[in-house]
Amino acid sequence: MDSFKEESSRRNFLKKSFLYSAAALATVGSATQLHAEYPINPNNLPPNNPDWGLKWGRDNNSDPYGMPSRFEKHVVRREVPWLTADRKASVSFTPWQDLKGIIVPNGLHFTRCHGGVIDINPKEYRLLIHGLVDREVVLTLEDIKRYPSISVIHSFECAANNGMEFRGPGMDSLQVTHGMLACSEWTGVPLKTILEDIGLKPEAKWMFPEGSDPAGVGRSIPIEKVLDDAMLVYAQNGEALRPEQGYPIRLFLPGWEGVMQVKWLKRLEFDTKSWMVREESTKYTMLLKDGHALMYNWVFEANSVITSPCPERNWVGQKKGPIMVEGIAWSGKGTIKYVDISTDGGKTWKEAKFTSIQLPKAVTRFALKIEWDGKPMMLQSRATDDTGFTQPVATQINAARGKEAVYHRNAIQTWEVKSNGEVHNVHIYEA
Repeated sequence: MDSFKEESSRRNFLKKSFLYSAAALATVGSATQLHAEYPINPNNLPPNNPDWGLKWGRDNNSDPYGMPSRFEKHVVRREVPWLTADRKASVSFTPWQDLKGIIVPNGLHFTRCHGGVIDINPKEYRLLIHGLVDREVVLTLEDIKRYPSISVIHSFECAANNGMEFRGPGMDSLQVTHGMLACSEWTGVPLKTILEDIGLKPEAKWMFPEGSDPAGVGRSIPIEKVLDDAMLVYAQNGEALRPEQGYPIRLFLPGWEGVMQVKWLKRLEFDTKSWMVREESTKYTMLLKDGHALMYNWVFEANSVITSPCPERNWVGQKKGPIMVEGIAWSGKGTIKYVDISTDGGKTWKEAKFTSIQLPKAVTRFALKIEWDGKPMMLQSRATDDTGFTQPVATQINAARGKEAVYHRNAIQTWEVKSNGEVHNVHIYEA
């Protein structure tokens, strides 16, 4: 991977170059707007008996498929309208600023489509497995479900997560900077199990999965990953995949780029060489400073971000004194070992506490109690995984890749906390 330069001591602050889109995204549907829509009724406060305790509620099963409270209607995926040419080949972002724990509800898991969301009748679903196998097969959904299944908890990330930050601070929004990330329980069949059944020829070195959506997305997968932890998944967080997540079957590759984990899976072909298709040649390659593109860069390295405070969940109105700084960390290569937090832009660091279970290739929660004196701060988090890799600073990323890259940006994120509690997205560049 990249050979990053050592940190230096001088720092320059570059604030975001525009405010209009950031302000709009941070306020529309925010908790602040919700409070204005549902003002506090003093008659519902102690010692009074609140309205909801004085009359019958709705029928027990009035919603056969349970829905969130109407007071949580602001917690939704969001799009950036100008980011893509249309809303078919588009992306929506996970609202990490409003979430707790490590599991993202299915309805809030970010989505990325290249040809729109399609609906497949599960009775008509077929998966072709062919090429360098001993026995070519066409499997139905029920055929796949007959194989022994497993359930695993792993994160899922788009290669472009945080990619808009390469040229400088983009938007004042955690949901946009880091919202192409989620974490779920995935249930399905290890691909190795199926290949052991039908037989894989020894000369097979690559697998090509292809989706049945109009874009026909496909990527070349090395056989080592296929036989390691690749899965055909049909359930997410205990229920069938949603259509936008590839119902009824998608490929799952823990810790690797989301685009490789093909949705609406149509076929798996095995061969001696890679296919060099568009999504791994002209797209999803890492542009370097010298103009060359790094191909086959699949795995995500350690990353983290502070989720409270953040631009959407700021400290406006917060009293001085003890307060919790919270965040998430993840790695596609292993388990998060520790996370450090800085309040002065990386000059000094304190180790945070883990507040969730620590799993390999999954989101981990962390927190640190600090004393806020009402003065401005530069908040950062820095993750290290059990491979020994430590999250780099922006200067190191830019030194290795330049500013024209898009993918695999895992630089330390800086939130500027102003004395009035506002939080803004800034970058710290080291001379």
